[in-house]
This record gives sequence, structure tokens and C-alpha cells, in this order.
Amino acid sequence: MQHSGKSALTAYRTGVTISSVYADMPADFVFANASVFGPEDSAPADSVAVRDGRILAVGRGLDRDLIGARTEVVDLGGATLLPGFIDGHVHPVAAGMQALRCDLSNLPHDRAAYRTAIADYAATHPDVQVIAGSGWYGDAFDGGFPAAADIDDVVADRPVVLSSHDGHGVWVNSRALILARVDADTPDPAGGRIVRDRDGRPTGMLFESAAEPFNRLVPDVTPEFLRRALLEAQRRLHAVGVTGWQDAGVGIPAFGLTDILDTYLAADAAGELRSRVVGALWWTADAGLAQLDEILARRAAAGHDRFTASTVKVMQDGICENCTAAMLAPYQGTAGDALTGMSFIDPDELAEITTRLAAEHFQIHMHAVGDRAVRECLDALQAAIRSNPQFDGRHQIAHLDVVDPADIPRFGALGVIANIQALWARRDTEIVERKLPLLGPEREPWHFPFGALQRHGARLAMGSDWPVTDPNPLWAIHTAVHRTGTRADPHAVGAGVFDTPLQAQQAIDLRTALAAYTTGSAYANHDADRGTIAVGKVADLVALDGDVFRAEDIGTVQAALTMVGGEVVHRR
Repeated sequence: MQHSGKSALTAYRTGVTISSVYADMPADFVFANASVFGPEDSAPADSVAVRDGRILAVGRGLDRDLIGARTEVVDLGGATLLPGFIDGHVHPVAAGMQALRCDLSNLPHDRAAYRTAIADYAATHPDVQVIAGSGWYGDAFDGGFPAAADIDDVVADRPVVLSSHDGHGVWVNSRALILARVDADTPDPAGGRIVRDRDGRPTGMLFESAAEPFNRLVPDVTPEFLRRALLEAQRRLHAVGVTGWQDAGVGIPAFGLTDILDTYLAADAAGELRSRVVGALWWTADAGLAQLDEILARRAAAGHDRFTASTVKVMQDGICENCTAAMLAPYQGTAGDALTGMSFIDPDELAEITTRLAAEHFQIHMHAVGDRAVRECLDALQAAIRSNPQFDGRHQIAHLDVVDPADIPRFGALGVIANIQALWARRDTEIVERKLPLLGPEREPWHFPFGALQRHGARLAMGSDWPVTDPNPLWAIHTAVHRTGTRADPHAVGAGVFDTPLQAQQAIDLRTALAAYTTGSAYANHDADRGTIAVGKVADLVALDGDVFRAEDIGTVQAALTMVGGEVVHRR
């Protein structure tokens, strides 16, 4: 990538003038010799000019009048220029906290590596009373679950509380079990499960709400720490080309988080929040409609420059790997083949909740992993849409690990956005050995059915769910297109993960995947100013270091420059 001023004019064609809404005004930036990813109906372009934070011109060749003494010309050498990626479902503050604590997320999936990292963290942080961290993967352990015994001989004097990479479970040591007063006589809480040995004693692995006593052991984080976490996450998102996002749980009681509404408000007021963010306010399942007034007050507090909170996040089930995702038919290979997972909210109550939220003009962002949860969410959103058909809610259901084929056409028919996390749709060991046997052969063809959803008219948005998985959009896009892992991802682990597609018929093409991570997520965020490269749009852009349409492995292409509102926030 070359950077220059007027002398770069000889490097590109100037015979065709770029159409512009501005006249006789030089640009701040010009991207030249680029493979510009424009709207599907747009003319081919190789140049984009930016001025005052917006796209000034798009076309082939350059008008000399766009180049001034202070114009920075960036010659991309044929590399791709995209709209900035918009992560439609992410937990950045949790990810930033992970980076600042005992972070296991970038390690090999290996018990010994985890133990070494925990020991090193404990040794270098002798004054930390509770060792908190996250990022481990279950396939590093026999049987898929870690135990207290895996930590006890490494750290015995202090409680250790480590969230799984997906945020649905915690791994603790024996000291933590004692301090949390969880033992063989402790019953499983509503919406949670304590993993036990043959004698009924807790092993040190807790799922969903059963983790809450251990999260309470971790001292409350300070506002300053949360602010640092948000800004570290923003830096990392910019580095992979993400220029905006929807935080899928402001107030979520997971990942060891406290409420982060004030974190966003403070960062926004201080001018530290560079990207535009939509916050999805957490709906507490057991609090019912009594919490609506508080939700309304929280939305009113968040109407600021770059942060708004016009969405409510409703979580309807868990995940397949621990049998808490709500399924229409029982999981296979479980005791008595009778487990069907958990619906966290009664379907009739869920419909009442969505109807009331839509009446208050909230977008509804729902978590549904199992096919029963997907159906319950669709039914609830259908009730909300019918009760208020004039409201352009752009409601969405995220994850969609398993969708019954009868429900796939309903997304397009209802206008419900399918918010997909594509990085999971590959043959990782954890998927092949833990998840697919639970689903069984009849459900496996409908595992992450992105292709079927698209073919039946669903509008797609895409997100990472970071820190559950990596935030790099190009890794996820590679998997969405090929249904295999990218060799750039250290968590792509397993036989055939790079060359044997996981349900190849559910792949989507590259243009569709790129649009889902840009236009699709912008649409979900009600943001008409971003998501496409067109004259007058906000200049949220990402320049790659190669042509993504020619790459054999899309995940090996990297963000070379990220621009937010016309300002460069990352340059490699």
C-alpha cells in the first residue's frame, strides 16, 4: 500500500470523471486502484474519495479536481475496499475484560497449556484475591468438561473462576466451590445445571444460572476497568475492520459482567467511542413485564452521539453442547434420550413480552439455538408484528444452530432477520465429537442452515459473538462460503476442518456473506448511513491487503486500513 500526494496522479487513470454531489472541493482521502465492493446494482469502480467524514465520490479513474495539496492518496494495488464491517452480535466489554484478565482464548486447545497459563497468571498477580478469566474450550478435556481437579494442584489457596469461551459455563477450583457453598446437597437452580460425579458431588463445572454464585465471588469491577475493557475491545475490532456493532446484551449477567450501560455512556460523552454502537438492553427472564419501566428509562438515557439503546435482548435457551438448547425432539445419546433442553421463558409469556416491547417501538434481538427455541421466538415475533404492523422493528433471531425446515420460510415471510455467527459452521472437534452426536443424523442437515434461509428469502445479518469466538469477520466469511475453517484461525481444530465442508448445501456465496456483515447488519441497526460504499454515505471503510474475491483462503486476507467517519483508526 502506497501513500502519497499529487505525485500519485500518474498511478491511475484520470480520463473518466467520478460523479459527485460536491463540486470543486478536494478530498481528504482518495483510495485508488482498488477493487471496490459496491452495491449489487452499482457500476464497477476502482476509486473512492472521502471528505469531511463522508464519501465524496465513487467511480472509475479520478477527477484531478478531487486532489488537493493535503489529500492523502492510498493506492491499494488491486486490493479490495469494503464498507466497514458491522458486527451484528458481539460482547465487546466482556472481550476486553478477557484480554485484561487470565486470558485463555488464544491458547491451543490443550489442558496442559491452560494449566500453565493459570499458574503463570497466579504467580504474576499475587495480590489478586480471585483469579478470574475466560476463553477455554471443552475439547481440551476428556469428556468435554474440565474439573476442579484440573486446577487444584496449580492454584489451591485462592478461588479460580474461569468462563468458557461461549460464556455458558464456568470452570472453578475446589476453593471456589467451598466459598460459594456449592456441594452435593446443593440443588440445580432454575435455568442451570451443576455437573456432578457418580457420588453426586460437584466436579467444578457449572452451566448457565448455576454459575451465578461463582461470578459473585469475583469482586465488582471498577468503572475505570470497564472503560479500559471497552476501549481495548474497540481497538481490536478496528484492527480487523469492524467499524460499528450491536452489543448483544447491555446488562447481561454472563462473562462476569456488571451492567455496562454507564460504561458506554461515559465513553461516548468523552469522545472515546469512535464507532457507532447500538446497545441491546438485557431482558431478565424471571423478572417479567415488571422490568419494562426500567428498560424504557435505560433507553431514554442512551440517546447520545454514537451510542443508542433501541433494542432489547431476549434469551430463550442455552446451547446444544450442554443440552440446554431447546429442541423439538430429545437429544440423542443422553440418559433415557429424554432431554429436550430449556426454554427460559414460557412461550405464551414470550409472546406477551414481544408484543409489549414492539408496542414501545423496541427492536427485539432474540437468542435461539435449538429448533424449539427458534419456533417459539418466531411465534412470539409473529404475534408482535401482527399486533403492530406499522412498526418497522427489524426484529432478529441470533445463532440459529438448528432450525426445523418448516420454520425456515417464516423468516422471509415475517421479515425477521437471521443473525448468523458463521464461524461455528465447520467441522471442529468440539462440533463433531460433542454436538453432532447429540443432534443425530436427521437434524444435522439443518445445522446452521444459512443457505436454506437465504434461498427462502431471509434477510441475513452477521456477527461474531466475540468473545465466544474470534471477532475477525474474514474468518467467519470464509466459513460461511466454504463451510470449512480458515488456516489463519488457531481454533480451527479437527480432522477435515480445512477440507471437508460441514453441510456444504448450507453455504452462501461470497457477495452474500460480505453483504450480511455490512449492509445486512447496518439494516438491522436501522443505520441507512453505513453499510455500503456510495456517495453521501458515512466513510466507514476497510481496505484489505489483497483481493478477497481471488483469495483461496479468505481468512488469510487482513485489514490493512480501517476508517471510521473519515478518520483512520487502524493502519497496519
